[in-house]
Amino acid sequence: MKGKFFIFFSVIILALCFSDSATPASEVEKKETEAINASKAWLDIIEAGNYAESWKQASEYFRNALSSVQWEQMLSSVRKPLGKIVKRTVKSREYSKTLPGVPDGEYVMIQYETEFENKKTATETVTPMLEKDGKWRVSGYFIK
Repeated sequence: MKGKFFIFFSVIILALCFSDSATPASEVEKKETEAINASKAWLDIIEAGNYAESWKQASEYFRNALSSVQWEQMLSSVRKPLGKIVKRTVKSREYSKTLPGVPDGEYVMIQYETEFENKKTATETVTPMLEKDGKWRVSGYFIK
């Protein structure tokens, strides 16, 4: 009995040490899932060709970084030539409270393995951020 107690006590101590200031894993998973859902809804707007609406639905940070006209021009020149989406799969996701070059907050960097009509292999990186109203909105989008 003494050995079992020691193992149980050791596990509790380790759990307390690692969870001191970290976000619990279940909460991180929930946030990642919410961010993925928000990013998919936002990408659907782009797929529909409604670039102006995708700008409106993006985060305040995103909208302050570039105008709707700039965004539409960029998407038209970069995204439109790729054609329709054939397949998009979540490749990775990572929750973070800090990212280089942006204010501290809550972010999920999501990478999609994507196949377009005119480009068989691409990586889309979508970074939603949790805004003050509690909603996840896209703050960054890149295609490689």
